[in-house]
Amino acid sequence: MAGKLVLEGKISIISLLLGLGVVIIPLIRTFAGHLDWVFDYLTGVRGKIAIAVYIAVINGFLLIIYKGPLYKVAVRACFLGFTFGCGLIISFSQTTWTHFGWYMCSLSFFHYSEYLVTAIINPRSLSLDSFLLNHSVEYTVAAVSSWVEFTIEKLTVPELKQLSWLSLVGLVMVLCGDFLRKSAMLTAGSNFNHIVQNEKAQSHVLVTDGVYAFFRHPSYVGWFYWSIGTQVMLCNPVCIAGYTMASWRFFRERIEEEELSLIHFFAEDYLEYKKKVGTGLPFISGIRINSS
Repeated sequence: MAGKLVLEGKISIISLLLGLGVVIIPLIRTFAGHLDWVFDYLTGVRGKIAIAVYIAVINGFLLIIYKGPLYKVAVRACFLGFTFGCGLIISFSQTTWTHFGWYMCSLSFFHYSEYLVTAIINPRSLSLDSFLLNHSVEYTVAAVSSWVEFTIEKLTVPELKQLSWLSLVGLVMVLCGDFLRKSAMLTAGSNFNHIVQNEKAQSHVLVTDGVYAFFRHPSYVGWFYWSIGTQVMLCNPVCIAGYTMASWRFFRERIEEEELSLIHFFAEDYLEYKKKVGTGLPFISGIRINSS
């Protein structure tokens, strides 16, 4: 498992950096000009051609050096690095799409860090699913819906997308939410798994220290506010409401399912912990003790 962690971790980091190398394209031309033209260049014909050639070259390189499962890891990490790089370019360009650049960076960092932290804390459970890119159909629909809403409102009510103070609030929510989630994963260590466990492993222990001293489910709290924060950042009123309701319902059901297993695993120890520490999510108390 240590070998798997080292190999796949290195591959994902190298591939991420290769994808991130897309920022070199505008930087090369920046020496002869300034940043205000970058966004127009990259969205123009020559910029699109430059990006397409870059993607083709990097993908060909990955195909040559990695095979099978390793290539699947590499291409996903490269894609996330590429997305992060494009987000950086948009964020630092003089364009009204700046906040969407922040969103691209936030989204790609979240998914890549899910894989990398899993590789560090629990390599036994590491798989392509650890990127969470194929989390669920609902997750994909929600993401696409936010892009569609942003684009439509950008074209019809552009002033709505220039509420910089609101986007900054969203950015803070995203940063704090992701930090809390990754802190929870690192604190839980090998006890953390993206899939709710129905059978107790010998290595399973009840974690109550660190961020778990404040929230029973800190990883869910972090993800909850991260997801809503992405829509606050984009100033998407419809998706803010939709993400809040959908995320709240998902985590309510997920927590109840998980706590059934935790009560089964740790019995009175978990019940005592449950009495002292809340879930951390509004109006979600978890499974009722008298129904366990």
